[in-house]
Amino acid sequence: MTTFVNPPDVHVPTGYSHTAVVPAGTDLVFLSGQVGIRPDGSTPPTLAEQSEQMFDNMAAALRVHGLDASSLIKLTLFVVAGHDIQTVRTARAKLLGAHRPASTAVFVSQLVAPTLFVECEAIAARPRA
Repeated sequence: MTTFVNPPDVHVPTGYSHTAVVPAGTDLVFLSGQVGIRPDGSTPPTLAEQSEQMFDNMAAALRVHGLDASSLIKLTLFVVAGHDIQTVRTARAKLLGAHRPASTAVFVSQLVAPTLFVECEAIAARPRA
């Protein structure tokens, strides 16, 4: 089981953990950057809708490996500057619940397509059978 640790001499994080330790005998599953594109190829027009779809896509990518959000150990969020990070955090909380993987969030000037507002890549841990 992955252990999440927050050092006592570092600020208390909100919604994430400062460190994650993965035990020996664990496979790492790397999720490519997921965006808010629906399965039919369309892109929702709002940050809220794109954020929810992005995290739905992440959940689907985890399921194909028999995993769920509790297996996530690291998230990296890219949000187009000028958009409300709290909107993304709200959608993230729906996926993660009380789970707090190590996380990074950065504002960027643009993603690969100008219609996209948010992207998230991740690493998950899967115990070996």
